[in-house]
Amino acid sequence: MAGNDLVIISIIGGIFIVLGIAGIIWGKKEEGSWYTSVSEQTDVREFLDRAPGRPEPGALKIGGKICLAVGIIILLVCLGFYLRG
Repeated sequence: MAGNDLVIISIIGGIFIVLGIAGIIWGKKEEGSWYTSVSEQTDVREFLDRAPGRPEPGALKIGGKICLAVGIIILLVCLGFYLRG
């Protein structure tokens, strides 16, 4: 593979890693703000029962982990192509 192609693949892998980390952090931040807002209310039954659940923070964290894994795989493939020549 040409050197320019490896650089492009590395940049794409890096972008996936950055987006994955951002998704994980964003999900944790959303989850914390949700629990804080619910726990400040006088009726915390929904908080204790976890109903209705809010899927956004969990989805952000899972999507971030998937994106992080894809980025690492892309970088490993790029490294394999580089070492192979």
